[in-house]
Amino acid sequence: MVKQERAARTRETLIRAAAEVFAEQGFVTASIAAISRRAGVSAGGLHFHFENKTVLARAVEDRAAQALRRVTTERWGGVAASSAAVDGNALQVLVDSSHALLALLAADVVVRAAFLLCADVSRRSAIDLRRQWRLWVEAVTRAAARQGVLADGLSPQDAAGVVVAATVGLEALGARDGDWLAPHALTRFWTLTLPRLAADGALGGLVAEGSAGEAGAGRGSLT
Repeated sequence: MVKQERAARTRETLIRAAAEVFAEQGFVTASIAAISRRAGVSAGGLHFHFENKTVLARAVEDRAAQALRRVTTERWGGVAASSAAVDGNALQVLVDSSHALLALLAADVVVRAAFLLCADVSRRSAIDLRRQWRLWVEAVTRAAARQGVLADGLSPQDAAGVVVAATVGLEALGARDGDWLAPHALTRFWTLTLPRLAADGALGGLVAEGSAGEAGAGRGSLT
């Protein structure tokens, strides 16, 4: 048992070290030697746990995919993106999920690195985190339309496109400048955008900073 626990800790150390190196140098430039040095593990020890750099990158992506599911589907009662039977105002769910995503990107280098890996044209990623996020946003905007809280004449697809473009843009910019991942950056986006997304009468209850428990919560609604 002790040996298994030590092996599990070593794997986690290697995954985090790989994420840090991938985030700093990119997949192509990152080397096994740099990752093993960062982790404080010999190259032989690294290869015992991970066959090569590609396998390590997949492990980073797997960890990030799990984290992303926790701030989307699992966060809202295990709701699947295909159905999105959202409990509560779907637009507020979308705001809160986006704040949770950017907070996760700011706090967790594994998630930041995985998003970069998924966008790296030099390799074929088995997991597309940006697509995973897009599917969730599209599902929630469809739920908003069903609830009648989406602005009249606005298609869920168009609404989702705007939100995905903005949040993925902040993610990409935040890879080099963490200020783009700060809550105020996303709050500004929602403050400007929600009046165009929300139906008449639905705007007053929405909180651009995120509702209770989210970054910047408790600052009031958009009225």
